[in-house]
Amino acid sequence: MALRRRLLDALYSEAMLLADEARGYFDDGVRDERAMLGPLERVVFSCESLKVTTRLMHVIAWLLTQRAIDSGEIAADAMRDPVRMLGDAMPTDPAVLDGMPVTARTLILASIDLHRRVELIDLAQDAPPAASPARAMLDQLTRRL
Repeated sequence: MALRRRLLDALYSEAMLLADEARGYFDDGVRDERAMLGPLERVVFSCESLKVTTRLMHVIAWLLTQRAIDSGEIAADAMRDPVRMLGDAMPTDPAVLDGMPVTARTLILASIDLHRRVELIDLAQDAPPAASPARAMLDQLTRRL
């Protein structure tokens, strides 16, 4: 339980830092870069910034739900309620990603990576516990005796 709590806390800190960096970049730090883009590229850029924000908000909401479950504020079975599940992330076209400024590309990739890691944790919660290879070997030895 302590390991899970530390993992969730670390992911939450990472998500909040990334959200702050993304907000700072997409809201304020990109005016000059955006001005150099054509009209269509500006729309694509805005869409990608929304995707980053959406990915991060889904991750943060999921992490807050996990914290609430761990603290007993909500029941563990509520985790599978569709409103409490990790939201889907819209994919980013690799060709679009290649056309983004370096900082935007870095933030997009970081948000994709964070969402995928949290998604793996979310999926693992539904999986049955993995069989222990050591337990399997002990069982084999016991059967042979």
